[in-house]
Amino acid sequence: MSLTLDAAAQDLLFREARTANTFTDEPVTEEQMQAVYDLVKYGPTAFNQTPLRIVLVRSAEARERLVGHMAEGNQAKTRTAPLVAILAADNEFHHELPELFPHFPQAKDVFFTERAARERAAGLNASLQAGYFILGIRAAGLAAGPMTGFDAEGVRKEFLDDDHTPLMVVNIGKPGENAWHPRSPRLAYDQVVTTV
Repeated sequence: MSLTLDAAAQDLLFREARTANTFTDEPVTEEQMQAVYDLVKYGPTAFNQTPLRIVLVRSAEARERLVGHMAEGNQAKTRTAPLVAILAADNEFHHELPELFPHFPQAKDVFFTERAARERAAGLNASLQAGYFILGIRAAGLAAGPMTGFDAEGVRKEFLDDDHTPLMVVNIGKPGENAWHPRSPRLAYDQVVTTV
C-alpha cells in the first residue's frame, strides 16, 4: 500500500530532512513563522493541550545572550542562523484548558491540579508540538537545526520564567554551504515494531 502523500512531499518532510548546520543570510520573516504556526497548531495533543511556547530570537543582543548558553559546538551556528527559536513547555498550560477543551472544561481541575502532573503533561505534549514545529519549518521550504546542547537553566533564567521548561533551541533558515552531515543509518521496521 502506498502513502497518500506524494513522493515529493514525503521527501521534503521526512526523507531529506536533516539537521542543518549552516544557513544562508536570507532572512526568515514574521509572515513565514506565522504561516508555520498556523499550520502546525492543528497537530493533536492530549486534551488539546497547547503547552508549547516559542521565543523567536531576532535581535543581535538577545542572540549573543543565547549563544552564551549554548554548548561550544552549537555556538557558531546559533550565532549565524537567520532566526533562532527557543521551544519551551508552559507548565501552567492548564489555565487555557476550559477554552481549548470546552466539552470537558473541568479537566483543568480533575487532572492538572498538581504541578508534577502538569510538568509531565507539558513536557510530553510540548515535545509533540516541537516535532510538528520542525515539520512545519520543512513545509515552509526552510531548514531546521534542532539542538538540545545548551544550559537549560541558564536559558530559562535568561529568556523564560519558573513556569517554563526549555526543551530545545532550533536554528531556522535556508540551508547554507555544507549544511548537512552524511545521512546516519536508521533502524529497520522489524527492529522497532513488535506485533502482539
